[in-house]
Amino acid sequence: MVGLSVGERNFIKGGIAQDLRNDGRKRLTYRPIYVETGVIPQANGSAKVKLGATDVIASVKAELGKPSLSHPDQGKVFIYVECSPTAEPSFEGRGGEELSTELSTALERSLLGGKSGAGAGIDPASLLIKEGKVCWDLYVDCLVISSDGNLLDALGAAIKAALSNTGIPRVQFREAASTDEHADVDVSDEEFLQFDTSGVPVIVTLTKVGRHYIVDATSEEESLMSSAVSISVNRRGLICGLTKRGGAGLDPSVILDMISVAKHVSEQLINKLDSEIEAAERANEEEP
Repeated sequence: MVGLSVGERNFIKGGIAQDLRNDGRKRLTYRPIYVETGVIPQANGSAKVKLGATDVIASVKAELGKPSLSHPDQGKVFIYVECSPTAEPSFEGRGGEELSTELSTALERSLLGGKSGAGAGIDPASLLIKEGKVCWDLYVDCLVISSDGNLLDALGAAIKAALSNTGIPRVQFREAASTDEHADVDVSDEEFLQFDTSGVPVIVTLTKVGRHYIVDATSEEESLMSSAVSISVNRRGLICGLTKRGGAGLDPSVILDMISVAKHVSEQLINKLDSEIEAAERANEEEP
């Protein structure tokens, strides 16, 4: 937690009320976002995202697995977040473990559609190789390097960028000729399929400070929040997930207004993120 004096708290709240935040931004303006892809050569895809002073890395590893009995026509996606103790003193020990679990759960709800899978931004059916027998398991590992607020949005952006950078080997599946033989799975070393990220949403977190809510809150602003709602929105403006944290309750009409604002803000964020990802991929191609 950020320790602020009464004067500092009032100053930040007063600025937000007047639509002028400490760093000069308006309430619904993001900090500059920078993307670098291909930062972990051993992974199938990876990306580093810097959002102000918040710095995160996401990597994607694809491994052959077997579909679950409950979903034999789908692959599986696992998301894990680690909060480095060097990013924030409070990440030492249990504090970091609890936040890691909270962020991992929120990302799964936002990107995978929760337990039901409805509205999933990452389509598990696209990971299937042979129904009931072979699929791809995607392991998405995230690391928080530096923390200055709005970790969830930054992690969501890093996962989207890492998936854009992900190539999955082409696979040929040959059924066993007899019951004595094992099925043959041939994984190509040369042909890779690019992961389709068109349906992967961005996460927009609206943080309520006083009577107003803001996007991309810094650590100082988060220390003053009464509640925060994170809404994942895809390119078509559809809501893929919604999570809330903070003890204060919110009126349903306020949440509906927040969703409307998130849809508007998400368009700018998606366009900015897409252009940053394209620039990062071009820079990778131009490297000798």
